[in-house]
Amino acid sequence: MELMVFLTSLLLLLLILVPIYFLFPNKRYNGQLPPGSLGLPLIGQSIGLLKAMKTDKVDKWFQERISNHGPISKASVFGYPTIILHGPIANKFVYTCDGNLLTNTQPPTISRIFGSKGIMELSGNDHKRVRAALVSFLKLEVLKQYVTKVDEEIQHHLQTHWHGKHEVQAQPLMKTLTFNIICSLVFGIERGPRREKLIPLFQDMMEAALSVPINLPFTKYNRGIVARKKLVPMIARLIHEKMNALIKEQAQHNDLITSLLSIRDTDGTPMMSEDEIIDNVIVLMIAGYDTTSVLLTFLVRLLADNKSVYSNIVREHQEIASNKASKEALSWEDLTKMKYTWRVATEIMRIDVPVPLSFRRAKQDIEYGGFIIPKGWQVMLFAAMTHMDGNIFQNPTVFDPTRFDKHATPPPYSYVAFGAGPRMCPGIEFAKMETLAMMHHLVTRFSWELLNKDESFMRVPMPKFDQGLLVRVKPVEETNHGVIS
Repeated sequence: MELMVFLTSLLLLLLILVPIYFLFPNKRYNGQLPPGSLGLPLIGQSIGLLKAMKTDKVDKWFQERISNHGPISKASVFGYPTIILHGPIANKFVYTCDGNLLTNTQPPTISRIFGSKGIMELSGNDHKRVRAALVSFLKLEVLKQYVTKVDEEIQHHLQTHWHGKHEVQAQPLMKTLTFNIICSLVFGIERGPRREKLIPLFQDMMEAALSVPINLPFTKYNRGIVARKKLVPMIARLIHEKMNALIKEQAQHNDLITSLLSIRDTDGTPMMSEDEIIDNVIVLMIAGYDTTSVLLTFLVRLLADNKSVYSNIVREHQEIASNKASKEALSWEDLTKMKYTWRVATEIMRIDVPVPLSFRRAKQDIEYGGFIIPKGWQVMLFAAMTHMDGNIFQNPTVFDPTRFDKHATPPPYSYVAFGAGPRMCPGIEFAKMETLAMMHHLVTRFSWELLNKDESFMRVPMPKFDQGLLVRVKPVEETNHGVIS
């Protein structure tokens, strides 16, 4: 019955929009638009792209477009006419473009779910102001204070979910870990029921982020909107609690919300409004929760398959563990010694980018590459197209962490797993801290093997393994303060 209502509504919408679409074409840019087709109104190429993401063939979808239309083409994606760009020059253009030309506006699904005042949406002075506030919490000097807290969450997680288990689903467990870490440092919420209520809401919002923007009760988009409506008052209550603690001088300034509430302009007024704090907490929560868990899951899969890389990583972490007492927490200095592990993680993100798509919106007509990007149109990048370009990375399908050795850095704007330029992700060092600390404790305490070496994954929009990446786990023999014998 619900499906029939959906199909009927969609048909009626198309009957209204299609005649308008074809009877009144945009003739202003006749001959100046890039090649390609906008497809049907509202739907466009969204369904084809979503299907490619679900079958992990999104790179093929983009390659076919580039083969057919070149590095600049037009399409209609997630409710907006879109210009699709490819190449390092395109990456530089998008990541460094003046906010008066390209705004950081996201597709309507992302904007509605994540909020319009998050850093992903802001441009110009607003972006600089909010970014500065977030960076004040995520800068190295501050993160160094949180290594012990992250280490504590990891050790508790392994003791609870890995020790004594013979088989585990690695991806859900990595999500549990990163969720608990981010809850602790962003929300300042300790383990317990309050945390548990948040998990399904963030999951529904993440799955709705890239979806067909049809707000009917049984759609992913609707579930994401409902989840946001439930989450916002929960965050607002938390903000008020922390504000009261600040007023009473009882706050410890050890979480993001308290940090943002404490920042003042030169005249003493708060730098960020409550709505801005809510939206940016949501953005950072989702980014820290899902993206890092994906990277950790891919690391688990790689180390089970690649014995050479596994041996090198174990050797690196054995050396660190040999200089520490049993169960002693990691320090920031320990993390700086995990250079090979981070090169491996960087190469994983080159091949399987956790967040592959980037969006902008043209604020005015823009001339680019001999074509016009019309005002109001989306601009979309797919990072993997430069990551897997054989002219940039030799033998791009081969896993080779030496690509990121000190003396082998890739050309500018060719590797964009964390963005680039002024739009570089401010949470990169936070993600690095989580990843390195977890891999240290994992490889020094366990060995594992894949139960299904051919287990595939889809992107919804983040990679999601069919069986959660099933692995068989064995504890390692420990002697001499945690060194694997």
